Amino acid sequence: MIDLFLSYLRYERNRSELTVVRYERSLNDFETYFKQLDNSLTWASVDADIVRAWVESLMDKGNKATTVNADLSAVRSFYRFALARNIVSRDPACHVVGPKKEKPLPQFVKESEMDELLDGREWEHNFINERARTILILLYEAGLRRSELTALDDDDVDFAQRQIHVTGKGRKQRMVPFGQELATALSDYIDVRNDETERCSTALFVDKKGRRMTGGQVYSVVCKHLSEVTMLKKRSPHVLRHSFATAMLNHGAGLENVSQLLGHESVETTEIYTHATFEQLKRVYKEAHPRG
Repeated sequence: MIDLFLSYLRYERNRSELTVVRYERSLNDFETYFKQLDNSLTWASVDADIVRAWVESLMDKGNKATTVNADLSAVRSFYRFALARNIVSRDPACHVVGPKKEKPLPQFVKESEMDELLDGREWEHNFINERARTILILLYEAGLRRSELTALDDDDVDFAQRQIHVTGKGRKQRMVPFGQELATALSDYIDVRNDETERCSTALFVDKKGRRMTGGQVYSVVCKHLSEVTMLKKRSPHVLRHSFATAMLNHGAGLENVSQLLGHESVETTEIYTHATFEQLKRVYKEAHPRG
């Protein structure tokens, strides 16, 4: 039965050999498990309780949730295949729920590190440096996604009202306020940009030829400068978005307000930052308290 299913994956679904081998390993593991429980059991006679017990046994062996869910997915796929071809009369795996994946806490740059980067060094007054510093301030002070930053046009910045019109995921619109520091940085950048580049785009952030910056270019700028102040493995624009949210919460901003500023559909998405701030508090406690 397993060989029949693997042939189906190879020749009808055109799955890669790596995927086929992965499925084969998972299915053989499950078959070995239920045969050890009762040698008379077959794929057709296995019930949902046995599938759940197998999942639990995988977790007990120390497997990660992603690995266990991949194994369970292979068994589910096998039973859908077998049920469609009347090889089995029921699917015992269809209602078995795999373990929840652990969400890693978001990484963020410390406030002291951002202060050092933005204020603790001299930035030469030229297009490249003005652009880099403005991008860093904008990501850190407004919490924008990289795609939202590259999509900005000059008209999206309202200096009079001190707010930015942002187009987020699913073309959803939101207004993000900004302060004097960002207003000054944006104004200085625009002046230098207009003097040193040929304007061939309505984009706020452009390359030397006046073309809209790509996401990759923004990533390179951020990674280069964050590497000067932090040892984080991830030094991406999204880390600055995490840093914005963490800093806001650490300084008393409400969860719902931060959620709106980030453009999250649900407050639940933003709650992970409360865990990050609590982890930070625990680290501070352990480092500072004499009996911590």
